[in-house]
Amino acid sequence: MVEAYIIDEVTEELSASEKALEHALDLMNQQQPVLLGYLFSESFEAFEEREREFLLFLSSVIWKSIFRVWGSQNEVSEVQIETAEERNWSIIKLAGGKDFQERLNSFFEDHPEKEDLLSFIEDALLEDEDSPVTAEGREPLFVSLKTVIDCLLEPHL
Repeated sequence: MVEAYIIDEVTEELSASEKALEHALDLMNQQQPVLLGYLFSESFEAFEEREREFLLFLSSVIWKSIFRVWGSQNEVSEVQIETAEERNWSIIKLAGGKDFQERLNSFFEDHPEKEDLLSFIEDALLEDEDSPVTAEGREPLFVSLKTVIDCLLEPHL
């Protein structure tokens, strides 16, 4: 399980310098080019630049945290990404019209091994005056980050 202290350590490491984040993204590109391509796809052009940068940062934290626990992963495929993303959109749509945090509860119910990673992205996307995330971007960013988690952890569940 990827525990909160690992996520916190990785977050601090990648926040320390722009060079640390660039290095992590380079390694991610070498090991997970399809996954990184997904994060640079047309689907994310509607996000503001700050949101796209935040998405890359959070994805890097997720990837490096999972790498720290599980080591190298098999390369994620486009089919895995599409399947996971569709499943995540279905879950969030079935959650109904409640507020953002209430809609996310269903993601936590059957995934105790993902709980700390899910809490990390939920906390990162909550409204805050310093947050780069818009109200419109919050839900799609969550679904995208949850998709990254699902694809990277799929072999271990």
